[in-house]
This record gives sequence, C-alpha cells and structure tokens, in this order.
Amino acid sequence: MPDTPVLYVLNGPNLNLLGVREPDIYGRETLEDVRALCERAADSAAVVFRQTNHEGELIDWVHEAREKASALVINPAGYGHTSVALLDALKTLSIPVVECHLSNPAARERFRHRSYISPVAAGVVSGFGPFSYELAVKAALRLAQEHRAVAGRSV
Repeated sequence: MPDTPVLYVLNGPNLNLLGVREPDIYGRETLEDVRALCERAADSAAVVFRQTNHEGELIDWVHEAREKASALVINPAGYGHTSVALLDALKTLSIPVVECHLSNPAARERFRHRSYISPVAAGVVSGFGPFSYELAVKAALRLAQEHRAVAGRSV
C-alpha cells in the first residue's frame, strides 16, 4: 500500500451521461462535477477517478487497485445488480471498499434492490446525489487510515 493515501473512485456504465440522463433521478451535475467534489473531499489523498461502460475494464481497474490503492469507492451502476464477475474481483481486495450510488436503489425498481457489491463493501452510501460521493470518499479514507493503524502504519 502506498505511503500517501491513494483513493480509487470507479464508476460503471452510463455515468458518463450524468447531467443529461434522467436528471430527475440523477441530478444535473456532470461526472466532471463529481470528480471535482471527490478531489476536494479527499483533501491531500491522491484520487484516481475513472468511468467505463465496459465490465472487463472496470474489473481490470479493481485488480489494479489491489496493488496501488489505499481504499476504493465504487459506483457500479447497473453492474451492481448483475455482475458476479465484479463481485469476485472485489473479493480479492484487502483494502476498504465503499459502495456509492447517487439515487437510493432500495426506493427504486425491485430489480435494483439486490446488490452483488454490498456483501463485500464496508458500507454503502446512497440516495444523496453527488453528496453520496463526498460521504463515500470521507468514509473510505477514514477506513483506510484505520486499516493502516491496525497494520502498524499511520496515514
């Protein structure tokens, strides 16, 4: 794990359309707005912020985080409800994982109520729009700090 905290913030399919796609559900802020919010919330930690519409690429980034990240925030989008492969990749991590959603999946369609990601996440932040990311970033970095303290190192 790196000496300076490195936080990976990974985003799944269709999040590149934030601000345009269903703004009544997801809001008018863009993914770039969310990136800026995450970087501010991370304070001095380095943020690796990525988005993809491709499941395999998202999994590759999770694998990369195994070696390079102190913690991971993931908005799996639709893959959270469908991807056992993403679950399996996340299970290989020894760093804290926080699941993040703009909307509240539990208040939406029934198929969104089940998350394959939640069982491996330390926690889930959802329903607060872009503020969900700020809360998730702060939680992930706090968990990373605690993780390092247990390992005998401080952040």
